[in-house]
Amino acid sequence: MCALTFGYCSPSDPLWDVPRRDIPRHHRFSMVSFALTGLGMSSVAEVVAPERGASRTLVLNAGYEPLSVVSFRRALVLVMNGRAIVVESDQGHPVRSVDGSWERPSVIVLTRYVKMPHNRHIPVSRRGVLRRDSNRCAYCGRSATTIDHVVPRSRGGKDEWANLVACCLSCNNIKSDRTPQEMGWRMHSVPKTPFGTAWLVRGIERPQPHWEGYLAQAA
Repeated sequence: MCALTFGYCSPSDPLWDVPRRDIPRHHRFSMVSFALTGLGMSSVAEVVAPERGASRTLVLNAGYEPLSVVSFRRALVLVMNGRAIVVESDQGHPVRSVDGSWERPSVIVLTRYVKMPHNRHIPVSRRGVLRRDSNRCAYCGRSATTIDHVVPRSRGGKDEWANLVACCLSCNNIKSDRTPQEMGWRMHSVPKTPFGTAWLVRGIERPQPHWEGYLAQAA
């Protein structure tokens, strides 16, 4: 069951380096339903619905470096198959079925070290730019809900970390397709590519409070 389950995951995902096997067509809609059935949970529908934040699990490498954020169901499959150990769990939202109950993992650590490439690229995203700039406008310092191209795209500006900043709606509308120099504005900080292991963790844009200690160690 383990090989079937993990073989169906994306081949680009370093956590699931297992040869692919054939999975019955009627199970392909849900990799996890196939796995949990074999683990004694006769129906995924019997899993108690969690609060929004409780449905995501932080995965740590064997050295406790953060690797990825996955659904709690995927994390549970890892734990049940001996590939990970629960470090922290959500006591308020256990996973229940007619056959028993299990901890809902909020942080797990892999039992074997996964080697990661050193030159991983940090993709640019609106959420990432806002996170890097602490949701503060680069021009006025007020709360930012959008992003701005320092050099406008209409004038050759690129979608890259060094050309994107968090920006409030007011400054964005006033600046329009001009540069900060043309506006006579001084930027609060110079935009640049963020660094640190925490930035390479897939799905970390909305971190949970209890993940902070693990992410801080990797910053």
